[in-house]
Amino acid sequence: MRRVQLYDTLSRETRLLMPITPPKVGLFVCGLTPYADAHVGHAKVAVVFDVVARALTRWGYRVFYVQNVTNLDDRLIERGGATSTDPMKLADQHFAAWRSAMDELNVRTVNYYPHATDYLPEIIVQVQQLVDRGFAYAARGSVYYDVARFPKYGALSGQKVEALQPGARVAVEAAKRSPEDFVLWKAAQPGEPAWESPWGPGRPGWHIEDTAITVRLFGPRYDVHGGGMDLKFPHHEAEIAQAEAATGESPLVNYWMHVGLVTMKGEKMSKSLGNVYGLDEALRTHGAEVLRFYYLNAHYRNPLDFAPGKSLEEAGEAYERLAAPARKLAGALRGSSSGAGSRELPAELAEDAVVAVRELDELLADDFNTREAIARLFVWSKRVGEWLPELAHLSPSALESLAAPYRWAGAMLGLFGPTGAPDARDEALAALAAAAIEARAAARTRGDFAEADRIRGALARAGIRLEDHGSTTSWQLGADDDAG
Repeated sequence: MRRVQLYDTLSRETRLLMPITPPKVGLFVCGLTPYADAHVGHAKVAVVFDVVARALTRWGYRVFYVQNVTNLDDRLIERGGATSTDPMKLADQHFAAWRSAMDELNVRTVNYYPHATDYLPEIIVQVQQLVDRGFAYAARGSVYYDVARFPKYGALSGQKVEALQPGARVAVEAAKRSPEDFVLWKAAQPGEPAWESPWGPGRPGWHIEDTAITVRLFGPRYDVHGGGMDLKFPHHEAEIAQAEAATGESPLVNYWMHVGLVTMKGEKMSKSLGNVYGLDEALRTHGAEVLRFYYLNAHYRNPLDFAPGKSLEEAGEAYERLAAPARKLAGALRGSSSGAGSRELPAELAEDAVVAVRELDELLADDFNTREAIARLFVWSKRVGEWLPELAHLSPSALESLAAPYRWAGAMLGLFGPTGAPDARDEALAALAAAAIEARAAARTRGDFAEADRIRGALARAGIRLEDHGSTTSWQLGADDDAG
């Protein structure tokens, strides 16, 4: 297994990843509260941890990646009431749309999406443990966590308990002993979904669902917890306080990873503020690979200030410069099955391809530095660009060497699409393209240029572009309007 360095928010240090039970890695990431359409800020966290899971798996770790779904909370109840929709059905609708967007973004590493309401028994058990151990108290049918009983509260975020005042993130409730105390179980209100409990009918608070789920799935301690930077306080502080007080074991998590926010004009992108850019619109207008590139072309801990009409346009232009050589190379690889060249790469260049992959792994293993990895890929793309006129003459092994860093990026970063050896569908497409190229060549030989143009035009309409190199012709996906 590769040595991996992680920046841990709690210790404020970059530390060597040492799983509790190697090679297993338990990874939990705070997921969606699907009360409305997702925006581009939500997807950054998903893409970042998709890369984390991809990389750890490639390096020999056995990753169990869990991302929860808060399918009932105040916002869902409010939105459901405003639209006369059952709040849990509303959550299901928006979560289905989210999963579709994740598939399009090639985010498929999550092993399990537990929904909060599927863990009501575990939630009630954990709340009861906290009450029994003196860390929580019941009042007016609700149960609250007594923050004063947990001295470490605030260590993750740097918040001081005595500085907390009632406000946007510290709810004002008459039943609480102190403003900083947070709800574990909320007493039922008329018309709201509710479940029976030892304290009366009610529903879970926001924080308790995550620790009930992780204790059930991972046990009292696990390896990595991820989420957005905005969740450090109060959400992740509450998770630490709940789990460690309930189980008596510490630390809850060995490594805390927090992702920088997507902002607009310096403010967090938020549905409540109305400063959002829809995820569906971004995918429809710019495509999944451009959006992935936008997120990954910065260190995951850094914020991204999003400018509609600019950010993704600039990302698209940069990605095109990076991806164009990869696409041409992929086309040459597909075409190589129908007539490969024989020229080999200089030994130094072939070795450089091996070194590039090794360096890419090293960069990513240093706290998942995708920004530097992409910079290294730009260097490689420049080298490949010098060989583009020669692709039709290169041997399959030479093409494979040039493609190795792109294959790495496909596996680790989810970019560039397939650039490796052809699969069965690629081989069928290559055979059809080869037959069409042969028919076109025969037409040109007999002087029937109208037929040659017709064949080329038909291929272009099907999304296949031909490129002539003297007496040979190669093809790649992506139509053009040339004829001949």
